[in-house]
Amino acid sequence: MSDAPPELPDSVPEITRAVTRGAARLLNNLGQGVMTEFSLVTGRRVDVIGIDRAGHVTVIEVKASVADFKGDSKWTEYLEFCDSFYFAVAPDFPRELLPEEARCGLIIADRFGAEILRQATPVKLPAARRKAVTLRFARTATRRLQSLLDPLV
Repeated sequence: MSDAPPELPDSVPEITRAVTRGAARLLNNLGQGVMTEFSLVTGRRVDVIGIDRAGHVTVIEVKASVADFKGDSKWTEYLEFCDSFYFAVAPDFPRELLPEEARCGLIIADRFGAEILRQATPVKLPAARRKAVTLRFARTATRRLQSLLDPLV
């Protein structure tokens, strides 16, 4: 058995999994119900979504590489489905590439956890949109749970 530290992930899929896990742990530690790979009514899929006791919806977009960030501008479509929006990146991601607009918060994450470096400026969802997102979240969560109990449903 070696005393060497575990190797850090180096492939984009490994980094994505690690950052997603850390970001989800952060929201969970903040008391939010958390789900990954959540499909919006538009068909777009957010990386991480959380809902707290007050119904505040947080969306996190995970970026594992510069190419991933530059090749994907769908994140702007997520803003109308959340109160707070964050980018989550690995510690070595070049942060200067990320937008600094107030609406976008910044999270640094690895597979063990995450830290908010810049808070997002919340924009309150309209009541009808909040209800729709919350119901979709609940129905998706129950379907996922049921599929663990009965994979044939």
